[in-house]
Amino acid sequence: MLSLFFWPLAFYITASLKEKNVGLLQSLVMERSRFSKVCVFCGSNSGHREVFSDAAIELGNELVKRKIDLVYGGGSVGLMGLISRRVSEGGCHVLGIIPKALMPVEISGETVGEVRVVADMHERKAAMALEAEAFIALPGGYGTMEELLEIITWAQLGIHKKTVGLLNVDGYYNNLLALFDTGVEEGFIKPGARNIIVSAPSAKELMEKMELYTPSHKHIASHQSWQVEQLGDYR
Repeated sequence: MLSLFFWPLAFYITASLKEKNVGLLQSLVMERSRFSKVCVFCGSNSGHREVFSDAAIELGNELVKRKIDLVYGGGSVGLMGLISRRVSEGGCHVLGIIPKALMPVEISGETVGEVRVVADMHERKAAMALEAEAFIALPGGYGTMEELLEIITWAQLGIHKKTVGLLNVDGYYNNLLALFDTGVEEGFIKPGARNIIVSAPSAKELMEKMELYTPSHKHIASHQSWQVEQLGDYR
């Protein structure tokens, strides 16, 4: 009879310990992100709807939670300002890289974190690519999309092996993703290269997918050949 009494109790204790261990494991994984620095491409505008600002802050919170430093375009306005302030306030390092010509346009008031002034857009993008271990694009305009497409192209070419994420806020990038699919269907994009981009509608889901991502596409040229040409040791 005693065994019948203690068996449910033992089962409950075992289940509780298992649940605690799972929670501890999840917290340890959360604290040990595979990324220490992520570059975020985003707009110097905030967009017409609050959902975009909320997404920038949400992504900033996710980076802070995972103890990931931010590399970005250096502006203090628009989505750039929102995410950089959130990450800085959360105790993570912020590195902004900005061309001198854009300082009067993209910086308003106090700068956020460390600011590195460069000569032009090419130097800005090269520096961001070298500093970061992964890339994420928030909603933005031509500049954001150009940065995103270039970093996807560099992955396809084999210049870097870093993860590229797209935060598809409220379907903002649906048409762009559909265009990529059309490129595959029409024979202009290799099916494997279509998988270079990791997309999700929320910051949490995107980071979880990026943490697990493994490149599966074939590089057009070997990674080593780009290094020989001194085009950057992008891992």
